Amino acid sequence: MGHSTISYLWRDKLAPQGFRSGVSLHSHTNQSHETLDFLANFGNQYPVMRPLLARLERRSERMHGLRIDYAASYWTPPMTPRLAFDLESRQIEKLDLEPMVSITDHDNITAPMLLRTIASARRIPVSVEWSAPYGEQSFHLGVHNLPSARATEWMETLADYTAHPSDKRFTEILRALHEDANVLVIFNHPLWDLYLIGKEKHQFLVNEFLQKNGNYLHALELNGLRNWDENRAVRQLAEQWNMLLISGGDRHGVEPNANLNLTNAANFTEFVHEIRREKKSDVLFMPQYAEPWKHRLLQSTIDAIRHYPEFPQGSRTWDERVYHPDANGVARPLSQLWPNGAPPRAMSVGIGLVQLMGAGLVSGGLRMAWSESRQLRLAMGEYDG
Repeated sequence: MGHSTISYLWRDKLAPQGFRSGVSLHSHTNQSHETLDFLANFGNQYPVMRPLLARLERRSERMHGLRIDYAASYWTPPMTPRLAFDLESRQIEKLDLEPMVSITDHDNITAPMLLRTIASARRIPVSVEWSAPYGEQSFHLGVHNLPSARATEWMETLADYTAHPSDKRFTEILRALHEDANVLVIFNHPLWDLYLIGKEKHQFLVNEFLQKNGNYLHALELNGLRNWDENRAVRQLAEQWNMLLISGGDRHGVEPNANLNLTNAANFTEFVHEIRREKKSDVLFMPQYAEPWKHRLLQSTIDAIRHYPEFPQGSRTWDERVYHPDANGVARPLSQLWPNGAPPRAMSVGIGLVQLMGAGLVSGGLRMAWSESRQLRLAMGEYDG
């Protein structure tokens, strides 16, 4: 039987006492390619937006000879691997704990491999967030602590499955990962309907997937960027399948992960053994998770489009961090594709309005309007119903 505990730092300041280390799982750097498919889905989900998006698409093709390709486009988070590693480490050190940071960019291990050349980060595990197609959905699996000598080979295996999925092959890969006692496989945000296929259909696929492959997964993630209700449902899912719960902040911006794992392990491999062998997981939610969810999503969006003059060249402005194929099909930053060297005026106005929403009085008003005090009390078990 596994045992998961959940604590909240804003309620129990002493929660980290008695532990040696804090573990930051599931965060992203500017090496992560984040899909723009959601823009097309956004237009399909909210019909009022479809005419606006269609107008922008026609304008792009008419004026610039570029047909907008959402599937081939992507954006990258603002933080470099070193900045992201230091951000996560500092938050843990403020708790008087030794930091362990596992960065999981989408489908690549560039960040941990780069960080291993830096003395302070040389022990970082080689980890990835694997986008694995399953039926009509795509499941995201956190694969942590891949063996260094075989990490590139493993990435080729995962990429081949993503390009040519099959249920049988999926199970074979998960079984092989599980057979390496030092590898940790986590089902990230399992109840997030990424492709908007519908709640019931998504839940059916999740349960079918767990029935087939649950023995090769080591925990379900409580996600630091998903809402209270979804995480409560994940807790119920874990009880149903007798699985551990584990943290996963899913940071994309400049706010550190909203949850951590507490452990007495001295290194990441020991932590993996604690989860897999002892089946023991201690999750700590940080104060930022108590902020209203919609407000945190807004802040994350603003982080993605903010100007960072102190960052390295290529990561400073939002249009340096958004990529689209050029006329030859080569992905290039939008900053290199603007005909006049600057974004269209209408787009600049829109970006400015979003940034305004995160400023001063406007932000404070939205925070109050989006208060989730009831969900907060429910999550902490203060009352039922």
